[in-house]
Amino acid sequence: MSMNRIQFQPGLSMPEFLKQFGTEVQCEAALKQARWPQGFVCSYCSHTGHSVFKVGSHNTFQCQICRHQTSLIAGTLFQSTKLPLTIWFLAIYLISQTKTGLSALALKRYLAVSYPTAWLIHHKLMEAMSERETRYTLSGQVQIDDAYFGGELSGGKAGRGSENKVPFVAALSLDDDGHPLRIKLTPVSGFTKKAIADWAKTNLAPGCSVLSDGLSCFAAVSEAGCQHRAIIVGGRKPKDMPDFLWINTILGNLKTSLGGAYHAFGFAKYTSRYLAAFAYRFNRRFQLDKLPSRLLVAAIAIGPRSEVWLRSAEASC
Repeated sequence: MSMNRIQFQPGLSMPEFLKQFGTEVQCEAALKQARWPQGFVCSYCSHTGHSVFKVGSHNTFQCQICRHQTSLIAGTLFQSTKLPLTIWFLAIYLISQTKTGLSALALKRYLAVSYPTAWLIHHKLMEAMSERETRYTLSGQVQIDDAYFGGELSGGKAGRGSENKVPFVAALSLDDDGHPLRIKLTPVSGFTKKAIADWAKTNLAPGCSVLSDGLSCFAAVSEAGCQHRAIIVGGRKPKDMPDFLWINTILGNLKTSLGGAYHAFGFAKYTSRYLAAFAYRFNRRFQLDKLPSRLLVAAIAIGPRSEVWLRSAEASC
């Protein structure tokens, strides 16, 4: 069997990571470069001239024109943090390089922080992944399937009616050779024509050629300007459906990933983040060594996200 070049790519080794980001000074330099790649720019007046002085543990930048001051972490995901940047950078490295994902409990042990702190870091970074993924749509050939996230609760309803199961759409775009390009894993209110039409308008580019298993609601992708083709699955097993090879493979990998990394979490509350974290890593699988720097840029772009916001945001997901 030939070696899979994606699975066996070197990525960014721990020694190399520590060599680049092992000190607070190195992390500050990397954060500054990622935030202002062309040099400091004032967020108020866009002037580039500035002075730098130390306030607390981080550098403060003062615009020479409007005198507006900003710290290196202000306006980013790291705003108001009391943790060293080395802890944040290590969390970014671990979460981005671990193929199956990393639980907050495992992160707690790696970072030597409390569980609530590890949970907060974990969800902030997953939120950065989630919001980054919303920028992209699928185009060309697309496979689509219905799926459910979560397991049955003891004493609760069984099957798809379980209170702990969240419906989501799994979609995958393919290149001209039939190989996977990008995936979208998106929670929906249910598998109705309205829900699928709304999903398609947000997540599919007009003109897509969408292949589904014949679930009637998927015909609603036509409302987003997409073509729809259905193959009735019936009672056939995934191995007997070569047309859906890749989407079934993705769902199988997702199940394995979540089952191996997490014992329990709030399925109904935080589904979108866990799904987006898996999709984020998959969609950037060709450059594993660049994932930490890309997640750093996402963390800067997202802006501050407080714990109160993170714990209440699921209501609007």
